[in-house]
Amino acid sequence: MVGLPFDCLANPLGAVRLSFEKALSSGLDPSTSDGQDWGAVDLFRQFLFDNGGLSQVPILNATSVKYIQPNTLVRFRAMVQDMWGNELYVGAYKVPGLNSWAEPSETLANQHKAWTSQQREKRARDDDDEAVDPMEVREGGHSSSTSMQLDSANEGHSHSFSASPDSESNCFSCLVKVYDSPESDLKLNEVFEFIGVLNFDLELPMNKDEPCHLADGLEDDLVQLPPGKVPRIHCLVHRKLGVHDFIIGSPMREVPGFFLSLLDLIVYFAILQYVIDSVNQANKLGIRESLLNHLTALLGNDGVAAQFLLLHLLSRVHARVDDVAVGKFSLNLTCFSKETASVFGSCLTLAVKELLPFTQHIPLTIEYLNSAVLAPKKDYQQNRLVSGVLQLAEGSHLIIDETQLQVGTLNSTGVENVRSLKNLAELQKVEYDFQYYKVEMAADVQLLVLSEGKSNLLPADSVLPFQPSSAGSSEIVEEAAMQNWRWYLGALRSLSHSISPGMQKIVEEDLVAARQADRSLSSQDFSRLLTMGRLTSLSFGESWLTVEHWQMVKELERLRKERLR
Repeated sequence: MVGLPFDCLANPLGAVRLSFEKALSSGLDPSTSDGQDWGAVDLFRQFLFDNGGLSQVPILNATSVKYIQPNTLVRFRAMVQDMWGNELYVGAYKVPGLNSWAEPSETLANQHKAWTSQQREKRARDDDDEAVDPMEVREGGHSSSTSMQLDSANEGHSHSFSASPDSESNCFSCLVKVYDSPESDLKLNEVFEFIGVLNFDLELPMNKDEPCHLADGLEDDLVQLPPGKVPRIHCLVHRKLGVHDFIIGSPMREVPGFFLSLLDLIVYFAILQYVIDSVNQANKLGIRESLLNHLTALLGNDGVAAQFLLLHLLSRVHARVDDVAVGKFSLNLTCFSKETASVFGSCLTLAVKELLPFTQHIPLTIEYLNSAVLAPKKDYQQNRLVSGVLQLAEGSHLIIDETQLQVGTLNSTGVENVRSLKNLAELQKVEYDFQYYKVEMAADVQLLVLSEGKSNLLPADSVLPFQPSSAGSSEIVEEAAMQNWRWYLGALRSLSHSISPGMQKIVEEDLVAARQADRSLSSQDFSRLLTMGRLTSLSFGESWLTVEHWQMVKELERLRKERLR
């Protein structure tokens, strides 16, 4: 054991043992302690939240795993990729598409000096050998998984996770075991943070030619996640994460979201509303104006495109009515060529990457469509769900560049991929292929399409011709301004929104008049205008639609139609 018996950070197993011994001394009978954890969870919650220990817990990722000692407390973030019944396998190093600025850094900074010292000591002990990267391990062999059971009467429940590779990091896998938690708490594609005990044997030899003699069929699945390559975490505390949890300085990060009840969630969002309302209105308008100026400069002084892009970045699916994803606002910017896409498209991609925690970019070609795995598929030989590009966390942003797309023939994979992209654009759903059947999974992905003409593959909520008047600007933005923009986008998109009865009457009258003037208008057009009204109000930090904001929406729509003509 490392450290003192009551050291929750360096020796969490000793702390668990201590809580168990205290429970025994108080007369607890472990054989009848159904549903109890001997006070271990309360002990760690007190350390993490009441005593400020959360910031001391190191973040587990592909870099830190080389320095963190086994059997110590760690934090791990991942997206649910697969469900394995009562075993939880996490094949995730980071959330898919997670940008580097969204990684928690305060803990890594606190631990860096200690890690450096530990690494020097390790190299001193290994003075007869060359320095070896601990992530480079031999293939082969196996080891059965272990479980630290916090409840003596019940076995721990665990569920399978996996995340797609992130563009900024190497592949990193982890298996997490969650105890005494309802299976409904962990759902596919949701992002969680786990705090628990790290178990990892870097020196475990593996020989793939050695026959496996495992206890049961479940252990056969663990061969795909050998303990010499895949760390294990025995989870003590976990919570679901949202976009706001990845934004430094967000008021939402200050509210612990662990084990929230329905009442807690109501209070949680009430606090968010109060914090946002308490921010000076002039300050919110200043942040909006500076962000809008930034987007306008990036888009070659195309102010109309910048306003539509701002609404797009604030959009999210806030309700579902039958097959309609209410609140989505996908945007198709047209009049892009290969040349303008290489300039404006690249600047736009980098800008969105700096503003939002989760982003992905797909340069669409015939070759890509015919070979890529977009929708997840079940591999029954390995008994795992193979992740696809479109298996994204809630709140992800996806840019699809169609300017490289040329005439060609789609094979069966290409046709299926086009259908998957279209379903995501229209319905905000992704079909998971389980070979014998398919399951539609709800998504919440902001979709931005860059194309020469109106996209024939991906129907967008709003189509706008791009009309720059100058070269795009790539000026360096101060970190303080960038953090304000990130907070603005993350916080305001979470606000609730309503329309007063009086305002609703005005909107209905305007829509009726618009329908009489143009019989081609459909219910989808009206839905788009209402969504734009909601997003325009949110962009000003308001949760109610006003006449002024509605007039702005109508003017934006008029300018858009002028460009289309």
